[in-house]
Amino acid sequence: MHSPERGSDRRTLIADSAIDLVATAGLRGLTHRAVDGAAGLPAGSTSYYFRTRTALIGACYARLAELDLGDFDGGATPSPSPSPSPPPADRDAVAEAIAALLYLWLTSGRSRQLARFELSLEAARNPELATELHRAGQGSRDRAAGILAALGAARPGESAELLVAWADGLLYDRLAGALARSRPAPDPAELTAVARRMIDAALA
Repeated sequence: MHSPERGSDRRTLIADSAIDLVATAGLRGLTHRAVDGAAGLPAGSTSYYFRTRTALIGACYARLAELDLGDFDGGATPSPSPSPSPPPADRDAVAEAIAALLYLWLTSGRSRQLARFELSLEAARNPELATELHRAGQGSRDRAAGILAALGAARPGESAELLVAWADGLLYDRLAGALARSRPAPDPAELTAVARRMIDAALA
């Protein structure tokens, strides 16, 4: 019998292994049997926890969101103040923090972001996944809205939608766009300048 703790650990291991598979082999490589092998688990383990491919991809969405928010909350970006009237935030400091997050995802977190883009496209083909993807993406938008509210955004929710979309666009362009292979290595100073322009535009 599976204990709750063991089940949770197995689900995380399976989701991480599935994400790694998608990053290296694409969605064509995402099968229950392949995930079992990548995770070093007995045959049938993945299908025990995630009966369908849709359920497995939904687990990937949730795990990707958890990992990205861990980066977000781990110091790469400032957390919004919980006080009713937070002091004005510093745009330059926020730009540096967002640039650090982008740099992380363009370097050591590159494979995870590539997997996220590929997995996200599946929701456009499978309506069952749309709700799961929406839920997974809401956390980053909520964090961005909190930061933009502290910067004085009149409509932080709308501004956050723009900021996240621009950041996603930049990541996609640098990782998988037509000129991705010819671009120089990510540069923190350049990313900071871009992040500051995105913040200014979102607040305009």
